[in-house]
Amino acid sequence: MKPGSGLSRIAVAINKPAMNRHSLLFSFGLLLLLAVPSSFAQASETVQDTLNQVDETGRKQGYWKIVAPKAEKPDYEDGQLIEEGRYTNSKRVGMWRRFWPNGQVMSEITYQMGRPKGEYKTYYPNGKVEEQGTWDLDRNTGTFKRWHPNGKLAQDFVFNGFGVRDGEQKYYHENGQLEVLVNVEQGREDGTLKRYTADGQLQQVAQFNNRVIDAANSKYLKPVPKADDVQVDPKAEPAPAVAATERTNAVVFRENGYNTLYDKQLRITQQGEFANGRLFDGKRYTYDANGILTRIQVYKGGRYAGDAVITDEDRQ
Repeated sequence: MKPGSGLSRIAVAINKPAMNRHSLLFSFGLLLLLAVPSSFAQASETVQDTLNQVDETGRKQGYWKIVAPKAEKPDYEDGQLIEEGRYTNSKRVGMWRRFWPNGQVMSEITYQMGRPKGEYKTYYPNGKVEEQGTWDLDRNTGTFKRWHPNGKLAQDFVFNGFGVRDGEQKYYHENGQLEVLVNVEQGREDGTLKRYTADGQLQQVAQFNNRVIDAANSKYLKPVPKADDVQVDPKAEPAPAVAATERTNAVVFRENGYNTLYDKQLRITQQGEFANGRLFDGKRYTYDANGILTRIQVYKGGRYAGDAVITDEDRQ
């Protein structure tokens, strides 16, 4: 120890007979304080060093940020955050967040050992929630909710442990009014179905027995709107294939199931139930060169059924 150094002066002070207990404690406290900034600096460096780490065997570990450029993500600017989360032995764990090119959160998905398992949310590009539920690998379980692009609840389902709808299921109009209330047993309608108009009036009461409707105990209380009563021409134009530029914000595109697809400008292009990778029951949106919505095509049973009226909410 060098004479005159800070540590030697403290050591000398400790050995003085006149040093009382309070002075001794103060000296040790001063020594600890001198060491704190160095410790904090080392901790800060450690945090920075653990970003995007690969261990000696080449496995990804710890917290990762995936940023552009990425060949498969051409819509993102260089340096822009695409997704973030944690790896353990190159497998995703915990909450992972993906982002739209506009910076809004695209999805929040919980992973276990590299597979989606747990709570998740997906979002529209405007930041509103699109879906919320629980994934068990490749299927929904428990409660599930989906919202219309305008923020109104669209579906309120319950799935059993096998990913099959089971229990009371609810559909809602785009204005938030209840549209359909039906009981489902192991994926099949069973029991009473009630259908309501967009202004809240009871429209239909139907009785199902293992997905088969009991005509004797079913009736319409209100006329069915023409849009729901259309008879699709079997020769009508089939739904087009999904374009390479269209994408969903879920983990994967559902070949058979509900999807919302977007173009590179984050505008909705297709929304509804898909079968064998094509729109089956839903809407297809078309925009002009200025990005203005010009047409909404309605597809039923996989074929074109007519055009829907464009509302102010559709243009938002």
